[in-house]
Amino acid sequence: MTGPQHYREAERLQAHAQELLVTGVPDAGENLQRAASVLADAQVHATLAVASVLGLSTTNLSTADMQTWRDVAATRP
Repeated sequence: MTGPQHYREAERLQAHAQELLVTGVPDAGENLQRAASVLADAQVHATLAVASVLGLSTTNLSTADMQTWRDVAATRP
């Protein structure tokens, strides 16, 4: 996944977690557990999006390090 894809997935998962927290559902306890799990996944994707941006925007990296970040972030110059 690219940085933007991680960002979009974090947003999607966060919205899904909000849906799980709707009150008046039959099994609120189970939904709270599922929402917590979905939010944890969203946080991972958000963190990877930030890492991608930072890794690709740092100007004091060597050429080899910059290429490694491009490869890991699934982007090309």
